[in-house]
Amino acid sequence: MARMGSRELGRVREIALALPGVSERRSHGAPCFFIRQKTPLCYYHDNHRGDGRISIWFPASPDLQDAMLRIDAKRFFRPAQSRSGVFSNWLGLFLDMAGKPDWAEVGHVLERAYRAQAPKPLIAELDSRFRTGK
Repeated sequence: MARMGSRELGRVREIALALPGVSERRSHGAPCFFIRQKTPLCYYHDNHRGDGRISIWFPASPDLQDAMLRIDAKRFFRPAQSRSGVFSNWLGLFLDMAGKPDWAEVGHVLERAYRAQAPKPLIAELDSRFRTGK
């Protein structure tokens, strides 16, 4: 049976895997994108725990969390923390709002999360790609 957001997963995959050193594997039952197969960049959720929603979760500083929740609390949310505190510094973005997702915005938030998590050599590689247009 097709998942609700197969198109959305394809676009998230395209954006995430374009970043240097990012790979994909399942983690906690969901597609997750990792930097150097170790540091999570984002989780993709399709009907997470039966919520009927399509979203991505990504690490975000408290100031970014607060700003995005003030700007648009219908699209952005704080994911529930695990008992161990995982996801306490993460932000969620619904991809299933009316209309199409703003893929430029998705790219921006994932790049920002990447820059906060990736080691300096990978950030330099990303910056080099922007300078050369590759």
